[in-house]
Amino acid sequence: MTDTPQELAAALLDAARKAGADAADALAVEATAQSIDVRGGTLEQAERSESRDLGLRVFLGQRSASISGSDVRPAAMAEMATRAVAMAREAPEDPYIGLAEAEQLATDRDAARLDLFDASAEPAPAELEEDARRAEASALAQDGITRIDSAAAQYSSQRIALAATNGFAGSYARTSRSLFCVAIAGEGLGMERDYDGDSRVYQSDLRSAEDIGETAAARALERLNPRKPKTGAYPVLFDERISSSLIGHLVAAANGAQVARGQSWLRDAMGEQVLPEALSLIEDPHRPRVSGSRLFDAEGLPTRRRAMIDEGVLTGWTLDLANARKLGMQSTGNAARGMASVSPSAWNLELTQGDQSREDLMRQMGTGLLVTSMIGATINPNTGDYSRGAAGFWIENGEAVYPVSGVTIAGNLRQMLRSLIPANDARPWLSRVVPSLLVEGLTLAGE
Repeated sequence: MTDTPQELAAALLDAARKAGADAADALAVEATAQSIDVRGGTLEQAERSESRDLGLRVFLGQRSASISGSDVRPAAMAEMATRAVAMAREAPEDPYIGLAEAEQLATDRDAARLDLFDASAEPAPAELEEDARRAEASALAQDGITRIDSAAAQYSSQRIALAATNGFAGSYARTSRSLFCVAIAGEGLGMERDYDGDSRVYQSDLRSAEDIGETAAARALERLNPRKPKTGAYPVLFDERISSSLIGHLVAAANGAQVARGQSWLRDAMGEQVLPEALSLIEDPHRPRVSGSRLFDAEGLPTRRRAMIDEGVLTGWTLDLANARKLGMQSTGNAARGMASVSPSAWNLELTQGDQSREDLMRQMGTGLLVTSMIGATINPNTGDYSRGAAGFWIENGEAVYPVSGVTIAGNLRQMLRSLIPANDARPWLSRVVPSLLVEGLTLAGE
């Protein structure tokens, strides 16, 4: 394993040219990952992987094809390129495909200032196991916790290189260090579970194993003996742990691929108010030590800070080159790439926070549901009709009076998002910084 990702990407482009491609771009990723799971004080599972993956996209006029592989021998890469060109010859023409023009390409490609790579030594398996053991032991030490479903510590490191025949070449490295614990309280049919965890670029930023274990246990204990409230229309407070899912539905509807296909409930909402006037949704891909940060996208275009929602008004779609061309617009620098596909994706997002705590919003809602976890989802992409299973706590007179499980909440995203009231409790180190959100008048299906 001596070739760097940059060298492999360049070699793929050379192979594509020799195979007859008019143009091409290539992705090479070198990755290392470790995962340690502990249960009952003993090692449950240990995994380690080392890989080098390749992705190649070739163009013949307005025809294209993509191929992926992991064999980095020169002969294997030549065969990849030959097959990709043969596939492209059989592909239908697409007037919207093609690489970026040279003048569109990012010139700032030094990702060091984003601080996405922890240069400290890779943790030994014994270190990961010890972290998982400490989290498990901390959770089990809490009265009422009967077992731990999972305690897991993980580490990953990636070196990524992108190159294209339009002259672009860029690379960066990123690391991730994670620790999670799932605790179970109660016995038999009365068991309840909940979790806590943390994931950071730097090991030194990770919360302690004891804190994660204790929090997972406390959350599981709070969920014991749940009930169902009466069916009706109530205010619903989405806890900060899951509130980003609401914004995620908004972001998905503003995705240029969905809009270009006509499968978005926001397709006619450009320039309209979709959130309260006090709220903006800012995309900032240049935040240091945040997993969603990058200086250039998967097509070599510069990323930039932008207001996706500005004072409640939808300002634009999330676009890569092809979908921008379909819509007669310019790419927003949001192309994301798997080994064999390119599509638009939003980077780091931050919703305007309010000036009230979650507890303040509970008092404001009076009677209603605080949602702390959700399961399943039925979202109509054309109308925004929304239905999800939920669990949490029933609120009366501004206080939690009993845990709730097995209920369904329903509404329409257009109406829900227009009535959002944010708290001030978002975690600033996440890629999606979204506080707890209060929504008025959702339908709750309980007893």
